[in-house]
Amino acid sequence: MTCIGNSGNLHDPQIDELITKHDLVVASVLSGNRNFEGRVHPLTRANYLASPPLVVAYALAGTVDVDFEKDPVGKDKDGNAVFLRDIWPSRKQVAETVQAVVTPSLFKEFYGNTLTRNERWNALEAPTGDLFAWSDESTYIHHPPFFQGMTKDVPTTVAPIENARVLALFGDSVTTDHISPAGNIAKSSVAARFLAENGVAQKDFNSYGSRRGNDHVMARGTFANVRLVNKLVEKPGPMTTHIPSGEVLPIYDAASRYIEAGTPSIILAGKEYGSGSSRDWAAKGPYLQGIKAVIAQSYERIHRSNLLGMGILPLQFQADEGSESLGLTGHEEYSFEFGGDTLAVGQAIKVHSKAADGTTKSFDVKCRLDTEPEVAYYMNGGILRYVLRKLI
Repeated sequence: MTCIGNSGNLHDPQIDELITKHDLVVASVLSGNRNFEGRVHPLTRANYLASPPLVVAYALAGTVDVDFEKDPVGKDKDGNAVFLRDIWPSRKQVAETVQAVVTPSLFKEFYGNTLTRNERWNALEAPTGDLFAWSDESTYIHHPPFFQGMTKDVPTTVAPIENARVLALFGDSVTTDHISPAGNIAKSSVAARFLAENGVAQKDFNSYGSRRGNDHVMARGTFANVRLVNKLVEKPGPMTTHIPSGEVLPIYDAASRYIEAGTPSIILAGKEYGSGSSRDWAAKGPYLQGIKAVIAQSYERIHRSNLLGMGILPLQFQADEGSESLGLTGHEEYSFEFGGDTLAVGQAIKVHSKAADGTTKSFDVKCRLDTEPEVAYYMNGGILRYVLRKLI
């Protein structure tokens, strides 16, 4: 019954240690749609979907290496083998149970006093007024910077992207679970460091889901998945190589350096970039990390829309091209031939890359602003600013 990775820690810390020490591939079985690597728990790589009764059956068996036709799920009190067929309810039994338990009175009792039954909630003092009373001290809710620096006037030109660095170089099937902050906040993470610096004890770190209202935490949790494979570093994890220093850093720290230096950053990716659950922080987080564009071989439909909705330009390699076929290492500088008012639906954009030794390459990509409204969103710096200007 958990979502966004809120399943918590494994019962025994020694299990975590053994999985990490021996690099074990461990599995979960679930009936939801969170079957992505590291989603149920950061250390679960293999996740299988099954019906709720089968989830219970696998839990009883204690392993996914089981054939329910031949292998027992356990033993009864007398030591006799119990098979799945022995405990699987008939349709009649299920119907009778639903009829007896799921009654109108159940819903009337639960929803009849929804607004009054939580005494602690009712006792909370809430400020009044037209504006929310933001607190810089809160590590749960913080005033996000999405509207800082904007004017009332709609921009008529777009800023060019020049001399950009690659924050991460990905292969195929990087999901929103790899990108978006989800699950528990690891004690060794950049987000944990931020919370500790702000007086939060480790036992109170909680999860990214509970702190999704704080942009400081969520920006640090973006690309923080322990199974993330970034080709700029040797091992999976939330790390990258800062260019041109060559220093290996957490992705957030490298992004912060680029922002401080006034250097735009981009992402290079393979096929199906952003597949999985369409979560807004998979676009908001990269925006806060200063990412200006993504060049991928293909996109998940909604994630592409979310990127441009945050003012990040989605670009697509030409057919049969990608970073590998073009010989791109991710250590180059990238400049894009667009800017001013030259931005249109599906237009071709020339990209120039320059390696450290001075070697240059040029290639065309397709602008994945697919409709005129999407061009308008991007021109406004994202859909949030577009809507606010419309309201004004």
